[in-house]
Amino acid sequence: MWWTRLALLTCLTVLFVLTLFREVNSASVSNGKVDKNAARPEGGLRRIFMQESDASSFFKRRGRRAVKTQDEINAEQRQRLAADERKKEYHEEQRNDFESYADEDHDEQDERTREKTEQWREFHYDGLDPSYEYNRHTV
Repeated sequence: MWWTRLALLTCLTVLFVLTLFREVNSASVSNGKVDKNAARPEGGLRRIFMQESDASSFFKRRGRRAVKTQDEINAEQRQRLAADERKKEYHEEQRNDFESYADEDHDEQDERTREKTEQWREFHYDGLDPSYEYNRHTV
């Protein structure tokens, strides 16, 4: 039964928030009211937002074959360069990680081989230096 109360409380909260922010304008859809501050954006907003008439005809004016502006070309090039740089850094980091892993693995293998060789020499030591095991004659 507690989950129904929780669901009811959640629905009432969402309804309250929606009624409270009903008058808020979004950037994509207007409610038909003209705001004087939005009609004349200042500074950087002027470049980001455009008039409603321009926004509605933006995709109609520019087809797929239309020539891009230099600003659009530059922005796409910057995005490509940034993506290439991120990819380069990622692969460089992966390569460095693998190289360090390979070096550690190689060092461990060398150490194990050295220890095994030392143990073999100690076990087969015949008192002569160097060992003349190949000179021993078997009867």
